[in-house]
Order: sequence, then C-alpha cells, then structure tokens
Amino acid sequence: MIAPTTTDTWIWPVDAAAYDREHTLTATERRFLAIELPSRIKTSKTRQPSLDPVHRLARPLHDVFDHIEFKGPKRRSLVFYLLEEMGRRDRALWAWTDEEWMELVECRRYDGNRIIATAYLLRGFDTLASFPKRRHVFSCLARRVFGFKMLAATERKIKARLRELGYRARTLRLMPLTLAQLLLIARSPRMEDITEVSLLQVQERSGTIALENCVIAFSRLLASEGIIDEPVRRLGLQPKMIDGAQEVLVADVPQEWGRLTRYWHDTSTLAPRSRLRMYYRLLTVGRWLQATRPHIESPVQWNRTVASEAVAMSVNLKCCEWSLSTTASRFPNSGKPMQANSKVDILYSLRTFFRDLQHWEIIPRSFDPHVAFRVPRSLRALIGSDPRVLADDVWAKLIWAGLNITAADLSSQGSTASNGTHYYPLPLVKALSVTWLFAGLRWDEIRRLRLGCIRWQESGQEKAPDERVCLLSVPVNKTSTAFSKPVDTVVGQVIEAWEKERPSQMKLIDLKTGELVEYLLAYRSKALGYNYLNKVLIPALCAKAGIPNKDLRGRITSHRARSTIATQLFNAREPMSLFEVQAWLGHKNPSTTQHYAKLNPSKLTKSYEKAGYFERNIRAIEVLIDQDVVRKGLAAQESWKFFDLGHGYCTYDFFDQCLHRMACAQCSFYVAKESTRAQMLEAKTNLLRMRQEIPLSEPELAAVEDGLAAYEKLIANLQDVPTPDRLLQIAPAQSLPSNESEKQC
Repeated sequence: MIAPTTTDTWIWPVDAAAYDREHTLTATERRFLAIELPSRIKTSKTRQPSLDPVHRLARPLHDVFDHIEFKGPKRRSLVFYLLEEMGRRDRALWAWTDEEWMELVECRRYDGNRIIATAYLLRGFDTLASFPKRRHVFSCLARRVFGFKMLAATERKIKARLRELGYRARTLRLMPLTLAQLLLIARSPRMEDITEVSLLQVQERSGTIALENCVIAFSRLLASEGIIDEPVRRLGLQPKMIDGAQEVLVADVPQEWGRLTRYWHDTSTLAPRSRLRMYYRLLTVGRWLQATRPHIESPVQWNRTVASEAVAMSVNLKCCEWSLSTTASRFPNSGKPMQANSKVDILYSLRTFFRDLQHWEIIPRSFDPHVAFRVPRSLRALIGSDPRVLADDVWAKLIWAGLNITAADLSSQGSTASNGTHYYPLPLVKALSVTWLFAGLRWDEIRRLRLGCIRWQESGQEKAPDERVCLLSVPVNKTSTAFSKPVDTVVGQVIEAWEKERPSQMKLIDLKTGELVEYLLAYRSKALGYNYLNKVLIPALCAKAGIPNKDLRGRITSHRARSTIATQLFNAREPMSLFEVQAWLGHKNPSTTQHYAKLNPSKLTKSYEKAGYFERNIRAIEVLIDQDVVRKGLAAQESWKFFDLGHGYCTYDFFDQCLHRMACAQCSFYVAKESTRAQMLEAKTNLLRMRQEIPLSEPELAAVEDGLAAYEKLIANLQDVPTPDRLLQIAPAQSLPSNESEKQC
C-alpha cells in the first residue's frame, strides 16, 4: 500500500503495518518457493508466472518498486530473486537482519540500490554507512525514496539560504550529499524534520573536515530557522573540561581534594573562563600536596601552617611546576621563574576556594583565608602599573595598515578557503581592524558588539559627514554596564559599510548576559573566532606595515591597543584627564585606569620644565665688580661688590644670606641709584658685570608673587631682626667683656 505524499505533510510512502509481517513461512509458501517457483521461472520466460501462493510476500516488493518507479524485466527478476532468498532462508524478509541485507547487496551489486531501498522502506534499514561508496548510496536512495522533484526543491531552498549566510561553492557542492544523509536519517524530505541527533550522527561518520564543515553549516542554518536550539560544535573544538580528560587531570591529585575542587568549579558563580583557570590552579596545589604532604587529602585538614607552606610554595614556584607532564612539554619557558602575577593568581585561587567552601559550610572555619593567603609584600612589590604601550611609530604603521587592508593581505594568512580566499569577507575584516585600532575595546567587547551599535550624535547645526560625532554602544563588560563612548568617525563609517553587506543571520546567545542578540561581527551564524584577531588579523597587519609582531614587551596582542590608545589620549596636546580616560575605557576605579594610561616621559619632561621648579626658587641678580679696588688691595676697606637691586645697590658681600634683601633701604649698606655715589660708580669704565643666582625663601617668594600685602607682612616680621650694619656694630660690643676678662687674668 502506497500512502499519498505532499510537501507540507509528508507521509511514509509504504505502510508496513498494512502487510502480513509473519516471519515464519507457511507450508504452502515453502513448497511454492522451493519447487514451483524455480520451475515456473524456467518455463515462463515470456510471461510472468502467477505468484498467488506467495501473495503476502510479493505484495510489499511490488509496492516498493512501484514507489521507486522500477519497471521492466529487471523488476520481475529482482522479485523472483528476493522470493528465492526467502525460501532459501526459510524466513520472510521481515525477519532478515541487517547483515543478511548487506549480504544480498554484495551478491547482487547491480541491483544493490534497489535492494537497499526495499530494506529502507519496509523495515527501516539504517546501516547505510557500512556500504562502500556510500556517498553514491545516499544520493541514489534519497532520490528513490523521496522523489527527485521533492528532493530537488529542498536542495534549491537550502542552497539559497546558505548563500545568504555567506557560504561559498565548496559547501554548496557538498550540500546534496549531506542533505541526503540527513533526510534519510530523519525519514522525511522536509528540512523541518531534521533534528540535532541526525546532525550529530552525520557529523560522527563524516570522515573528512569538508563534510563536517557542511554539517556545521546545516546546523547553523537550522538554528537560524528555529528548527534546532543551537548549532552543533566541531568535534575538535569540544569544551576543554570533558569527562574523558577529567581522569587525567586528577590522576596525581588527592581524591577528596579533586572532588571538592570539581564541586567548587561546578558551583561557583564566577565567569566560566575564570572558574576554569582557577580550577587548574587548584589542581596544581593538589599535585603539590600529593607529592610533598600525602597525609593531607582534604581541605578540612588545612590549617594556618599548611596555608603558610602553600604561600611559600607559590612564591618559589616555577613555570609548569606541578603541572601535567604533557602540559610542561608544550611550553618553552618550562622550568623558568614564574611571573609575579601568576603567583598572585594561585594565592587568589586558594583564597577564593577556601572562602567559598567555608561560606557554603562544607568545611569548618579553621583559619581566615584572607589573612592566611595574603600576598607577601615582597611579591606585591613586583606588581605595578606598567602598560605595554606600543611605540608611536609602530602604532602609526598599524593604523595605516588597518585603514588600507585588502583581500590580498589576508589571503596569505590562515583561515582561507580552498580557492585561496579569506574565510571572512573583507568589509567585516576592515570593520574589525578599524574598531580595534580606534575604539580601545577589549577583544571580548569587540566580539560582542551588537548590530546597530553606531549612533551619530544629533546637533542643531548641519555638519559635514567627517565632522559628525560618532557614538559607539559598548556591551556589558567585566567592569561596567553597557555605555556609549565617542569614537572616530571612520569607525562608524566602516561599521555601517559592513552592516549593509552583512547577511541575515540567527540570533546568538550572549554568554555574558544570557540574552539572544544579533552580533555585529557574526558570520555564518557564528561569532568571530576567539583567536582570529591575535593569530590571523594582527599578524596580517604587521606584515602589511612591515613591522615584526613582537617588541621588547612581547607579542602585539589585542589588549595592547587598549593601553596604547589610553596612553595617547592621556598624553595628547590637549589631553584627557585620568577620570575622562576612565569613563572612556569603562573602568570603575581610576586605579584600574592607571594600568592602561601611562604618562609619556617627553610630556613629563615638558611639564617639569613648565613648572619652573628651579626658576621659582632661584632669582638671578646682576653684580658689579669694581676691579680697581680689587687690584689695589683695598677690598677690606672699601666696597668692591655691588648687587644691583634695580632701585639701588647693596654693598654687603653676603647679600645672598641677608634676611633684609626685600627691605634694603633701612640698611647703611644700601646705596640709592639717585645718590652721587651710585652715579660715580656707574661712571666707572673698569667695572665687571656678572650675574649671581639668589635662592629665595617662602616669605620672599610670596612677596615677589603675591604683591604688596605679602611684602608688608615680610617687613613686619623683620622689625626685630637687625640689619647687616647693625650686626657689625653689635659684634665688637659683645666681644669687649671677654677681652677685659683676659686682661684681668
């Protein structure tokens, strides 16, 4: 019995329930199949012999052959062959095993596809992958079972949708084969009936990367249509923590320590990557325990003594020490001293682990983790804000390369298709490179930018396109909620150019917020590859710019752009303040911004020079030297050094130490310029003019800079201080008693 078929509601073409599916043959059927059928075949070569005695056995075969449109003498020959096999095996075809069907296919290869179709339609034969040349089997069987027209219509629909998602010729060429397998597993010609289980089955037996890529493309298409929940993952990119690897991770770890650390990993509310990193740190501590303190198997046994020993171990730890042997062999710095930040991370992991277990009341509170695992001062002194800023010339070359990148620059890098073209389209790559070079975002923020994240600020005046203010909406990140920041107009232009060419794609889950969103830089219903920027695009930009992808501070990575941009904004000609840079970067605290914005040494030098610290405390004064007095040896009796005060001269040799420098008119050493003595001095031709730097005290600085009020205050403070001429008069008077006492003695 053949059921009617339609495109919308497809029904299985051969209803097996309508037949007599008794496995055992009757006596009449045995006699007919063993004796009468062979003789009738030999004597009735021109006309078909009657099969009434085995009607229940022959009827399903004729219905199947009617559905697959198998006619002519070959059909009669195949029916007779299958009936003879039933007689030889003494069982109806309903009782045949998969191995027996495969044996029939091998014995009668020229009718193999029809035999497979019979087994598939009548009893759900599903070991198609076991046949040689199974690609041909899948395609032929799908056409026979579902019909050529219906299968072709489904292929056209899927090809058009895959082109919209951005897939190219290679995927489209392999699509019919993959589609045939999926439809045969789903037992329906409708794309809507394909399930995730079907995709996983085809993925496991794909055999080649190209076929697996085609399966993944199908899964993304089905996910975008809402047929399945999410696309399947590539077999080689499964999550790091899989059940099979867990035994290897905890092989050298105490059992109870491994159990509680895994429990903490599964229960903690930290971000997945942070949890995984800290879990590996805790396993490192577990291996140290197993090797050095085997009697300590559980966190319950820890006390302040063990905690202090763990701190000492962390301080002296080397790279890859107490790690898996396979891990240590992959890193070139294995055995070298570990960086201070990594050591602090181990202490932070221990502090968080014990704190959580104590709060969850899994272990007793025998010590305070915050005190026991405090970072030592010697280790804390090695950690400071030292942004890895790129040199200005290197950064300028990278900006030029990002603005002028072409498809030829990308084809030489990884992630290329079979025809040499780059995996991602050029507008997407240009939008990514310009955003990285100008927006100062973290890589995670760039990957999670939403569609429509660009907004042009409205203003009352009409401005040219290059003068408009472009605002970029930054998604929720690890330090702040979503916010908007101004960026260069070129960022908005390249993003808008990509949005015009971006294919329509499915919404993806934002792992940070749990929302279904449309990613700006998604392609083929998938977010950008996590390592694409660091391992593909940045090396391509460095190659185009003609610079190495390393400098003295290490590799050029995505995060170094954030430090470089922040430092340049902080050191610009009209710089942004630290708080403005903090808001632009999206930080909560200015202390975090200090790890990104570094004061340029050249700017620090200019600021120091402008501050005039030395000039502020030192004043230069002109000094006149009367060389005639010096040459005649009269310097002890006559004045020979004259300090030019502007309004007069001071003849006191120690003027730089005099407290009355700002009030010289009261002193006899002062010579006014209007006096005859001063005029005679200026008339001399044998004068040596020099300049002497005089340090000023704070009151004198105030008098110079603040004006009359400070000057009057200085004069008032000096009322009880004798002038230099008074000091010379007082000194001999104080020495008289001592002289008289000497005479008396």
